[in-house]
Amino acid sequence: MTKTASSVWEKCLSFIQDNIKPQAYKTWFEPIRPIKLSGVALTIQVPSKFFYEWLEEHYIKLLRVALVRELGKDAKLVYDVKMENVYSSNNPHTVKIPSANRNPLNRQQGVTVPLEVKSSTMQTSSDKRELKNPFIIPGIQKVKIESQLNPNYNFDSFIEGESNRLARSAGLAVSNKPGGTSFNPLLVYGGVGLGKTHLVHAIGVDIKDKYPDKTVLYLSSEKFTQQYIDSVKGNTRNDFIHFYQMIDVLIIDDVQFLSGKTGTQDVFFHIFNHLHQNGKQVILTSDKAPVDMQDIEQRLLSRFKWGLSAELQVPNYETRISILQNKLFRDGVEMPMEVIEYVAKHVKSNVRELEGVLISMIAQASFNKKEFSLSLAKNIVEKFVRSTKREISIEYIQKVVSNYFDIDVTTLQSKTRKRQIVQARQLAMYFAKRMTKSSLASIGAQIGKRDHATVLHACKTVDNLMETDKQFRKYVDELTKKLSY
Repeated sequence: MTKTASSVWEKCLSFIQDNIKPQAYKTWFEPIRPIKLSGVALTIQVPSKFFYEWLEEHYIKLLRVALVRELGKDAKLVYDVKMENVYSSNNPHTVKIPSANRNPLNRQQGVTVPLEVKSSTMQTSSDKRELKNPFIIPGIQKVKIESQLNPNYNFDSFIEGESNRLARSAGLAVSNKPGGTSFNPLLVYGGVGLGKTHLVHAIGVDIKDKYPDKTVLYLSSEKFTQQYIDSVKGNTRNDFIHFYQMIDVLIIDDVQFLSGKTGTQDVFFHIFNHLHQNGKQVILTSDKAPVDMQDIEQRLLSRFKWGLSAELQVPNYETRISILQNKLFRDGVEMPMEVIEYVAKHVKSNVRELEGVLISMIAQASFNKKEFSLSLAKNIVEKFVRSTKREISIEYIQKVVSNYFDIDVTTLQSKTRKRQIVQARQLAMYFAKRMTKSSLASIGAQIGKRDHATVLHACKTVDNLMETDKQFRKYVDELTKKLSY
């Protein structure tokens, strides 16, 4: 009887099934499809690059034994890895990777292989994530720079829900017509881990797909600031400005970190004006809305409001379910629905934590040879939630302190010198310094528009009163418990 890819793989599966746990077999081997048998080389298709890596790391010995039994000692295994996230086409592509992690073979022409799918032994220019030198001005030639975009952060992997529908829809509109919509600039804002960076990468990736000739650049505000500082030191400020004025789509992440940096804000103001006036697209992210940004020049804030400010909110239960299912599908992993529902119900704060719990569960199940179960989920969720510190804002601190002293936030921020209100204000400043990364100037600006010296004095006063006043010490202890939840 002539051997075929299907017949060889069926016999391999029969052997493998007898040597591993049912859940592991169902998760890691049932999704595999035999593609081709060429001599003693069997090609199998796996759902993702993650799937391929997991098989190579954890089941390669078992696979080798099974193949040698069927094809002899010279048996070879080739993976046909689905490339769902390649952005050079809307359709999935594959890349063939021989077992033992050698260089990928038979790449389809024109398909850009993401960094994650390349063998760890490969060294390519695209492995370097640093920006090109922004001071080399190519004159009339087209600017050729690395976009710094991550192709895995695309619209397909960004799950739509009530919490992000406006921002996602606006992002799609911008990617269809960059610089040609009323969403310019597009400012995406929201808390930590809600998908701001993912969304703006997705917009950039989609633009590069639809408009290959456009120059798209993603960078953080910290990187932008550092480049500006270097340009001042090197007396190349004009070259720096000219470089950024040549970008078609400029994406700046965490723009709130421009706070208090007058020189950087000034240079960004000129770059922004030039890009906007010339029909170029500007996309920004922030952890707060423009109205809540502190120490940002008014003329810059007004420009942030020219386009659309779209908020990303905490995903609801249904969206969290969809996010988990999508992540599992992309990684080629199956998990009981009751386990997925448990994780979605108990991990509510953000998408990053959801995916973190999922990765921990997959790792635990594999390393400890455990099945995905409710008990495993409960154990990991309990540890994960307990070890994850909640982000505390100055606004939140003011609310907690005000509620504790039974006053409103406006009164706490007022100029009144009543003893209890002064103490409440000082405690708010004290906890803001202790529990946030904000500067003294930023804390003072947000708590009644005081200066940094007032904040410093408040912190010293609280330290002194804690040593001498038992009642005041009780205030501090009780507020610490409330804020540490």
